[in-house]
Amino acid sequence: MKLLAKFNLILGLVLGAGLAIAAVVSHQFLQNDAREDVLRQARLMMEAMRSARDYTTKQIKPLLVTQQEHQRSFLPQTVPAFAATENFDYLRSSYPDYAYKEATLNPTNLRDRAVDWEADVINAFRNRPGGAKEFTGERDTPTGRSLYLARPIRADPPCLECHSTPRVAPAAMIRHYGSNNGFGWQPGEIVGAQIVSVPMALPVRMANQEFQTLAIYLAVVFLASLILLDVVLLFAVVRPLGKLSTMADQISVGQMDMPELPVRGSDEIAVLAGSFTRMRRSLERALKMLEG
Repeated sequence: MKLLAKFNLILGLVLGAGLAIAAVVSHQFLQNDAREDVLRQARLMMEAMRSARDYTTKQIKPLLVTQQEHQRSFLPQTVPAFAATENFDYLRSSYPDYAYKEATLNPTNLRDRAVDWEADVINAFRNRPGGAKEFTGERDTPTGRSLYLARPIRADPPCLECHSTPRVAPAAMIRHYGSNNGFGWQPGEIVGAQIVSVPMALPVRMANQEFQTLAIYLAVVFLASLILLDVVLLFAVVRPLGKLSTMADQISVGQMDMPELPVRGSDEIAVLAGSFTRMRRSLERALKMLEG
């Protein structure tokens, strides 16, 4: 096997092992980074929905209350949870993988009733000493693993206007939803959770796309580096050694009339060329002495 081929084989094995280790580490890093990126987007969506709740409470509800009383009908657009959920439905046109729910243990609107795992999240907020501001986690679903971000919903004074007792709740709301659900909330009580969830397939897909791009760049850098090193070795090592090998082969068959090799530098190749030149001169003198 030629020297350059051996070098390529050794370098390929060493760099290949290094690239394999780097690939494993970078893939895990990209997975974690993609997960955090999804959670950052979820937090941004959560803040947007909280803003929609505040906007509804402070600006939309006061405008619609008079109309609601005049028409003796209930307008769900005055409910912050309804407004936030409807707003997110429009947002899903741009982010179809994300889902949002204001899960509540005892809601007026039954579409907000917490399912088992959501109830566990709410109870975790309620049981955490000092109160937690946010939970993140993963869960199994029929379609695969899902990542979720949750924040607690507390029964603040505006909420108690409708959710303390049926007696003080708006009559139009009672007619619309009935008096069996959504009452008995206590001031400051954690009654639900805002939950943004997304399939784990999304961060996995994002990480895989980034990893494929990184792998292409690494492969290009690897090949370019190997070619560059081959060129350097060809001129700095392989060719000088090839000339020495050719000269040694010619001397071994008695051909002493070839020009001397130039000696440049002080590296091992130059030292070898100088030693070979001295050996050749000594051999020429020895042959002349024998002939004389």
